[in-house]
Amino acid sequence: MASDSIRLYGDPILRTRGEDINAFGPSLVATGDAMIKAMHEANGIGLAAPQFGLALQLFVVDVDDPAHPINLDGKNVPAKVVMPLVLANPQLTILEGPSKICSEGCLSFPGITGEVERIEKVRVSYLDTQGKPHTLEAEGLLARCLQHEYDHCQGVLFIDRMTRAHQILVTAKVKKLQRQTVANLKTSKKKTPKA
Repeated sequence: MASDSIRLYGDPILRTRGEDINAFGPSLVATGDAMIKAMHEANGIGLAAPQFGLALQLFVVDVDDPAHPINLDGKNVPAKVVMPLVLANPQLTILEGPSKICSEGCLSFPGITGEVERIEKVRVSYLDTQGKPHTLEAEGLLARCLQHEYDHCQGVLFIDRMTRAHQILVTAKVKKLQRQTVANLKTSKKKTPKA
């Protein structure tokens, strides 16, 4: 179930590439905290700023995958020690290794899932809410989540990466969601008072 603050497919912001973050500190901390709250309320493991109505290079993740410890700034650490994370201005590098096809969902596509092939290991360079640089290497579910959220910041959606068979399977549901979202956006614009 998506939170009321999460934008659904059909909202143009989901196809907008986010702008780089230039201001760090309390305001960004508050934004990150609000995104984490919305993500948790929707039972998600990741949320990107465009899904939250902000065209920014920013996303949050909260993944505890004990089978795959993470490497943060050159040190192996259990995910539960550092999660949730707020990643600003992320730069994603796909590392060499096998890929895997798994079922993915998305908070902007409630009730819609599909098979997506992704590489199993990634590196993300990013800034925290104070502007301090970090490097995160991850495998498994966290690597998949990082790729999914990074894509959102570039205006790329998981339906774009689904296997062709699953794209065909979900076409009707995706079109229905898009129609409903566009209709709701038009209705809300009509109700907005003009100054």
